[in-house]
Amino acid sequence: MPTLTATDVIVTGGVDTHQDLHVAAALDQLGRVLGTESFPTTVTGYRRLLAWLRRHGQLDKVGVEGTGSYGAALARHLTDADVDVIEVTRPNRQVRRRYGKTDIVDAIAAARAVQSGEATGKPKSHDGPVEALRTLKAVQRSGNKARTQALNQIHQLLVTAPQDLRSRLRPLHRAELLATCAAFRIKADDDSLQAMTRLALRELAQRVLHLDEQLALVTKGLHRITTDVAPS
Repeated sequence: MPTLTATDVIVTGGVDTHQDLHVAAALDQLGRVLGTESFPTTVTGYRRLLAWLRRHGQLDKVGVEGTGSYGAALARHLTDADVDVIEVTRPNRQVRRRYGKTDIVDAIAAARAVQSGEATGKPKSHDGPVEALRTLKAVQRSGNKARTQALNQIHQLLVTAPQDLRSRLRPLHRAELLATCAAFRIKADDDSLQAMTRLALRELAQRVLHLDEQLALVTKGLHRITTDVAPS
């Protein structure tokens, strides 16, 4: 029987993605496994992965798991190289029970999902204004959470602070309280409760003020993006 040359082989790739390492599988048009290999999650690693797939024959499509998380950068790299990338969900439970859970099995299953037509979706680009908004909103949420936590800790410290310190600080409004605590000076050799409470209050107040600056910058960025993408 005639054998297939490299130019006759139509390759479908599958990639199981992780934080530090991606596992790739290459299948021919008959569904036979041509090889599996691991690659680091770096630009060099993405180039090596693509070159490895192409060495097996004519690359048709590549199924990538996690295109919204660990596989996002790889999906962008492949798309920029004019590769048809298909978004693949994790293998179903029947596949995992039958073959066991390994990265190689998942990579092969990703390629098979593309070949069978089970996976057909295109990954989102994750490089437009919507993705920029998502990124800034994540910073905004974590910043607000950390700010609230620090403010709560300040108020909890004031409940148990030494009487003279508590009497001085509790009547202050929030802005005055933060400014006063942020300016506290503590002697390096003073380990008294008064000094340690002042130190804790200073660090928390400075954290809140820093987060205020951070959140203001993020808010400006959000405003710019939403203004730019708003319909005229």
